[in-house]
Amino acid sequence: MAHLAVFPGSFDPITFGHLDVIARGRRLFDELVVAVGHNPGKLALFSLEERTELARVLTEELVAREPEGAPVRVMSYSGLTVDFARSIGATALLRGVRNLSDLQYEVQQALTNREVAGMETAFVVAGQSFAYTSSSLIRQIAALGQSLDALNSMVPPRVVEALRRKREEGHPMFTQLRARGSMGEE
Repeated sequence: MAHLAVFPGSFDPITFGHLDVIARGRRLFDELVVAVGHNPGKLALFSLEERTELARVLTEELVAREPEGAPVRVMSYSGLTVDFARSIGATALLRGVRNLSDLQYEVQQALTNREVAGMETAFVVAGQSFAYTSSSLIRQIAALGQSLDALNSMVPPRVVEALRRKREEGHPMFTQLRARGSMGEE
C-alpha cells in the first residue's frame, strides 16, 4: 500500500519553512500532495490560483534540485481538509511544527481529525532557521517595511517579486495591515 500524505495550508505566501516541510515529507511518504486551501471567510493576499501556481513552480524547482524522494503534486481545494484528503486516498496529513504554540494547536487538530475522520497526522519539526517564519509575518513585513529585501531569508525570490507586485498594486490587505500598524496593534 502506498502512503500518500497531504500537506495542507493557505500558503499565503509560501515560505522557505513550507518548502522545508515539503522536502522532509518527501523522505517520509511515497507521495506528497501540497494542498492549497481556500477559506472563503478569510481575506487572502494572493488568489487561490496565484498561491497554487507559486507552490507548483517552487515545488517543481525543489524536486529538480533534490530528485531523490517522493513525487509531489500541488492541488487546490475547498471545504474540510480531511474530506479532501480522503477523496484522494491519503493515509495521513503532514504538518510542520515551529514551536510549542504550534504544537498545542496542531495536536488538538490532529486528535480531532483522528476522532472525527480517522485521519492520522504526522508532524515534522521545522528547521531552526524557520522557527519564527510565518506567512502572516511575511505579509506584515511586506506591508509595513520599507524594503522587501528583508524577506530574502524567509521566502524565495519569486515570492518577493510577487509581494512587490501586490504592494505596487495597493492590495487592500496591505492597506489594512498598515492601518493596524500605525495604531500600534499587532
